[in-house]
Amino acid sequence: MARQWVKTSFVGVRFREHETRKHGVRPDRYFSVRYKLDGKDKEEGLGWSSQGWTAQKAAEKLAKLKEAQRTGEGCVTLAEKRKQAEARREQERQKEEARARDNITFAAYFANDYLPLARVTKKPESNRKTEEHVKNWLGPVVGRLPLKNIRQMHMQKVLLAMAGAGRSPRSIQYVFATFRAIWNHARNNGFVQVQSPTKGVALPKVNNERKRYLTRTEADALLAELAERSPQTHDIALLSLHTGMRFSEVTGLTWGCLDLDRERIDILNAKGEKDRSLPMTARVKELFASMRTGASNELVFKSRVGGQIGKISKSFDLAVEKLGLNKDVDDPKQIFSFHCLRHTCASWLIEAGTDLSVVQKTLGHSTPVVTQRYSHVADAAIANAFRAMEADTANAKPGHVVRLGGATQ
Repeated sequence: MARQWVKTSFVGVRFREHETRKHGVRPDRYFSVRYKLDGKDKEEGLGWSSQGWTAQKAAEKLAKLKEAQRTGEGCVTLAEKRKQAEARREQERQKEEARARDNITFAAYFANDYLPLARVTKKPESNRKTEEHVKNWLGPVVGRLPLKNIRQMHMQKVLLAMAGAGRSPRSIQYVFATFRAIWNHARNNGFVQVQSPTKGVALPKVNNERKRYLTRTEADALLAELAERSPQTHDIALLSLHTGMRFSEVTGLTWGCLDLDRERIDILNAKGEKDRSLPMTARVKELFASMRTGASNELVFKSRVGGQIGKISKSFDLAVEKLGLNKDVDDPKQIFSFHCLRHTCASWLIEAGTDLSVVQKTLGHSTPVVTQRYSHVADAAIANAFRAMEADTANAKPGHVVRLGGATQ
C-alpha cells in the first residue's frame, strides 16, 4: 500500500515515502507543493529526495510560483514551466536539425537518404552502377563537401578526372546523370534550393552510333562457330539476333516469360521500365522447345553458380576474332560486338519493309530518335525498290503502260 502524505514545516509542502527504496538511512521521499490558482486548489509533484529535492527547495519553488501569480510575470504552474522548457528543447532540436541539414555532405546524403530509397524503387543493376559512380568519381571530389558548397567547378573536376582516365563521353554523361538524380532528390527534400551545379558544364558529345550489322551469311557463320565453342552462348546470340533483345533482357528471361503455344516472349522490367512482347521466329521456338524447361521464375540461361549471367562469354569474342569480323576495322562505330546482333535484327526488319515505328516498339526504344539511326537502311531498301521499278519499266514492251503492282496494259 502506498505511504500517506506527510506535511512539512513549510506551508504548502508535503511528501510521501517510498515503500522500499532508501535515500541514505531514510526512505526516499517524493515532494509536492499545494497552492491556490484562480480560486481553486492545485497540487503538483516536484521529485524525489534522491533527485536532490528537499522540503526547503520545494518551499522556494512554491514561493516563485506564488510570486509569478502576484506579478503576472513568469510561469504560474510547474506544468506551464515544464511546457515552456519542452518548447525550448524542441526549438533547439529543430535548430540543430536545421544546422545538420544545412551542413550535410554529399556522401552522407547519398548513403542515408538517397540510396535506401533507391534500393527499394530501382533495379539492382541500376543501383550497382550508381554506387560505382559515387565511389569512383563523385565521392573523391565532392563526397566530403556539404551539398550547399558544391559548385560548378567541382563538377568540372569530376569531368577532368574522368577524361584524364580515358573514360568515354557516354560514361561521363552517365556519371553526371547520377549526380543530377541525387541532387534533384536532395532539392525535392529541401536540403538544397538551387539548380544542379552540373548545369553549364560542357560535356563531351557522344557519338557511339553503331553502324555495323551482319549479313545473313556472316550471321550463319557466327552462329555455327558459337555452336562449336559454347552452346549456351550460341543460344543467347541466336535469341538476340532473331528478336533484337538486349543482352540483359536475354539473360534475365525466365520460363514464365515464354509462351510456346502463342509463340510469344514477354520482356518484363526492361530498360526504361516498359514491358513489351515479341513474337518467336521458327528457329527461336525450336530452340526453346529443345530446352529443358524450369519453374516459372527460373532463369532460362544461368551462370555457373545459377544466377543471372553478367556478361557475354569470351567464346563470343573468340568466335568473332576467328571469323575476322573486326579485321582491319579501326572505326569504333564499325567494331562488331554482341550488341550488334540487336542492330542486325533491326536492320533485317527494315530491309524486309518494316516501318520504323514498328521497329521502335520491337526494340523497346522510348522515343523514335534512337530508332532513326536505322533510317539509312530504310533509305537503301527504298532505293532498291525504285531501282527494281525502273528495271521493270525499262523491260516493258513498247505500247504497254507499267502500273504499280506490276500490272501492264
